Amino acid sequence: MTGHGPASTSEDDGGTTEPETGGRRPFLHPGMRLPFISVVACFAAWGTAANMTDPLVSVFRTVFSMDTLQSTLVQSAYYGAYFLLAIPAAFINHRFTYKFGVLLGLGLAAVGGLLFIPAANVMVYGVFLAALFTLAAGLSILETSANPYVMSMGPVENATRRLNFAQAFNPVGTNLGVLLAATLILPQLSSATAEERAALSAAELRAVRSDELTAVMTPYVGLAVVLVLIWVAIAVVRVPDQPVGQTYVVDPRGSGSRISRLIKNRHYSFGVVAQYFNVAAQTCIWTFTLPYVAQAVDATPSEQGAWLQASLLVFLVFRFVMVGLMGRIDSRVLMLVMCCLGVVLCLVAVTAPTLVGAVAVVSLSACLSLLFPTIYGIALQGLGEDTKFGAAGLVMAIVGGATVPLLQGALIDATSAAFSYVVPAVCFGVVIGYAVYALRSSRGADQPA
Repeated sequence: MTGHGPASTSEDDGGTTEPETGGRRPFLHPGMRLPFISVVACFAAWGTAANMTDPLVSVFRTVFSMDTLQSTLVQSAYYGAYFLLAIPAAFINHRFTYKFGVLLGLGLAAVGGLLFIPAANVMVYGVFLAALFTLAAGLSILETSANPYVMSMGPVENATRRLNFAQAFNPVGTNLGVLLAATLILPQLSSATAEERAALSAAELRAVRSDELTAVMTPYVGLAVVLVLIWVAIAVVRVPDQPVGQTYVVDPRGSGSRISRLIKNRHYSFGVVAQYFNVAAQTCIWTFTLPYVAQAVDATPSEQGAWLQASLLVFLVFRFVMVGLMGRIDSRVLMLVMCCLGVVLCLVAVTAPTLVGAVAVVSLSACLSLLFPTIYGIALQGLGEDTKFGAAGLVMAIVGGATVPLLQGALIDATSAAFSYVVPAVCFGVVIGYAVYALRSSRGADQPA
């Protein structure tokens, strides 16, 4: 088990260092530039996978003539794998290194992408869910390894900001994922309604589904190839395992079991709850943007993809904006302000299901932009030798994306897409509670440089 002192240095890139942030502290430890760049590529990769998956809820609902609740099992399979694999990933990182975890995760995710080939051939919904589960299982191991590693690559004082910077490349992949779905998948869907599909002969229906599911398969196989290339790049770059530096130790005596220490640490355990609802809000907002704009502005499938693309572009821009603001404003304050704005925008979406509501839904991505890495970084403060397992708990919280969207999907079936946005409003409310708690606690977040 690694200690909780500052990360040691390495000699990979000739001992060069990044320019100091705000003239006070370096952004990275010496020798960590190349490892940092290689790991950041992973953030873009899992962003592509996650948001290429979001439109599949609508896709499978159309292809297999399902209701919204059934098709939302796509998210349950994806985020359920994150929940189940996070603890095994923590043991892998504890037994081996972060680099080993990253490579294992990339390899398993690539296998999941390739499983879309047999899934498209047999045209069975359950096989697609199995492929998605395998893909997400690999990404769970990858994310559990990469997030704390990035935090360990520089001084603890700016660990949250450094993670926000790395996570800012996640929406680069996210936008690519939505673009791939909008250009390669959604336009290939047949315009036939469920009733018209039911009237087709078995051979005709099979031909229609084959074309549609082949379109689904293509970008996932391409993603698998990219994951293999990233695997090779990381394998040849020395990525030393580093501990996450800590200046605040929750339990210096180390008493009790690791699990009991984490559960009793309210700063951490409340962070896990906040992360659950943050990921739930993010998944709900992006997954149900398509049905929302379909009802609010009568958008076609291609236009729905464009609205989702706009949402992800907002997310991308504001990720970098928030990184800049963290050089001047406490990250906890930013989190509180953006979550309050998120509640307001959700209520606008509920009460004004028109163009105004659609713009509000897109704007919600600005509120989401800083939440995951900020909650992650704040919650890990002070865990010392429990950091690797604490990181696993925060990744397990991603199961919020597997469970809460089922509630919103059922609410859409029972009411409307507009009214269903009360669900992410409640999720933002929980994160507001954590922001207030973090501000009142003695634990510091990243301070302005």
